[in-house]
Amino acid sequence: MSNFDTIIKSDKPVLIDFFASWCGPCKMLGPILKEVKDSLGDRISIIKIDVDKNQQIASQYQVRGVPTMILFQNGKQLWRQSGVLNKEDIIKIILEKSN
Repeated sequence: MSNFDTIIKSDKPVLIDFFASWCGPCKMLGPILKEVKDSLGDRISIIKIDVDKNQQIASQYQVRGVPTMILFQNGKQLWRQSGVLNKEDIIKIILEKSN
């Protein structure tokens, strides 16, 4: 994940999904995020980060629970939420928070 800083500095919004393979709610969120990506297409990047394999990044962003989603654009954190949201809510937040 050495290119993490480059990824979040993108002009288009980047939604980071901090997850763990053993986490039940994380497994529920995966298909929802796929639907979000299908709906928004090239207007968003969605990156999944396994907190067990990338503890340094999880610690840097103070991810205490999974799943945690953080929305970035141009290197700035625009929004953050722990837990599972539905597709409509995630899309609404992305469109509201990003420019």
